[in-house]
Amino acid sequence: MHDRTTSGGGPFRRAGAGRRVRLGAVGRGRTALRRRGFAAAMAALAAAACLAAFPAGATTPDPIRAPAAVPDSVRGRTTEEPRFLPAGAAAASPTAPVLDREFADPDVVEVDGVFHAYATNVAGRHVQHATSTDLVHWTVDEKDVLPVPGDWVKPDPPRDVWAPEVFDNGDGFTLQYTARDRVGGRQCIGAALASSPDGPFRPAGDGALVCPTEAGGAIDASSYTENGTRHLLWKSDGNCCGLDTWLHIQPVSWDGTRVTGEPVRLLRHDRAWEGGLVEAPTLVKRDGRYVLLYSAGDYRTAGYATGWAIADALTGPYVKGDEPLLTTDSFSGTIGGPGGQDVVTGPGGRDRILFHGRGADPSRRALYVADLGFADGRPVVRGSKTLHEAELARVHRATIREAKDAWGGRAVGHIDAPDSFVEFRVYAASSGPHTLTVRYGNGSLDAAGAPAAATHGLTVNGAAAGDIDYPYTGWDAWRPREVRVELREGWNTLRLSKGERYTELDAVQVA
Repeated sequence: MHDRTTSGGGPFRRAGAGRRVRLGAVGRGRTALRRRGFAAAMAALAAAACLAAFPAGATTPDPIRAPAAVPDSVRGRTTEEPRFLPAGAAAASPTAPVLDREFADPDVVEVDGVFHAYATNVAGRHVQHATSTDLVHWTVDEKDVLPVPGDWVKPDPPRDVWAPEVFDNGDGFTLQYTARDRVGGRQCIGAALASSPDGPFRPAGDGALVCPTEAGGAIDASSYTENGTRHLLWKSDGNCCGLDTWLHIQPVSWDGTRVTGEPVRLLRHDRAWEGGLVEAPTLVKRDGRYVLLYSAGDYRTAGYATGWAIADALTGPYVKGDEPLLTTDSFSGTIGGPGGQDVVTGPGGRDRILFHGRGADPSRRALYVADLGFADGRPVVRGSKTLHEAELARVHRATIREAKDAWGGRAVGHIDAPDSFVEFRVYAASSGPHTLTVRYGNGSLDAAGAPAAATHGLTVNGAAAGDIDYPYTGWDAWRPREVRVELREGWNTLRLSKGERYTELDAVQVA
């Protein structure tokens, strides 16, 4: 969570399924987990963390707008228990950890072709540091880049210092970090300076930079610059003490060591799946709109996730998307609790999102990286499922009907004529193989009256891409079918047309 700029192509320091694809948010709720090993690890982490309890027709629609009702299974919550796949299991997501060790709340800044990543404390180091030239292969620095957190800090193991933010201030580098204030007893944000991104960083001033004790403190610093002004984004840590949590933006000096104006509230927790808090803000500007990414939920569980909101002005109002951007479910269980995100311009000028998540070893939050794109301002992450409802696609010679147990309550049937089809417009953050998941219902019978398989023909960007086979399910018994598709970067057209026998469509997801 570091310095981000306003330009769409220039460098910056850091910046599910409903009826339609629309704008999103995220949550921290307690979630029962299927794997006993993971649940045991989470219980151990919870005991160590000493956290406070959390409160309890043929049309082509706009692909960004969304419906009034979105089922839990597509909003980052699942109607089934979240799952983690064991090592070696087949994964729909191409994303794998690039640093397979505890490296939570990552922040990345590029300096002269080298990417410097910083993370929450571990093994006696207040702030972790690693370097890479490609965001994939990392070298870990075994030194503590913040050897002394400052006289204002009260030792608070195991969470002494966390959620670092580093940026180039023109005369050196600034580190903003979260620690516990000795006087007020709340978590607050401090600042430190260094001549090099390798540190060591030394505290700036005698006290915390932002410390609203009456609001529960402040955590999760993130930097954003626009028109020559630096802004600090932060979270009021109200969940520590039964208060609301808000994400704020506040002007600060160019070196980030002094506040120069009053904070402005951007958004608060107001979705059930957010679990009573929002945190870890990251702000970028793309396609002329401000995109605010954030995390929410209990970071110790698979319910932790990354959401998003958009605005036309820096201080809002911000409109949340209905579904989160990154969830355990959107990664098909291969990455648990994805959050603590950061955005950086990677090699070749491509936007990349870095975040922590729990993989084969759920006791630690490893570092992941994925391609990031923006579909008319809406973020899309390679490997994370994006939903497209069939009834909101282009429907030709077929019928939209009310459908039991369909996502959003409707589906497309009577795809029966030789020229019947349902056509989806989908966005890919980068070109290459993607996973297309079709949620279908097949009640076909053969000539003898026995259950029978069915097919749809698939075309991708106008080119034939084979058939999709659908095993028998019965009508209104929706099941997923996965196939690999080759997509180009940006917008793509996927068409499912009449094949053998009969199949109805509820939705597709692309990852």
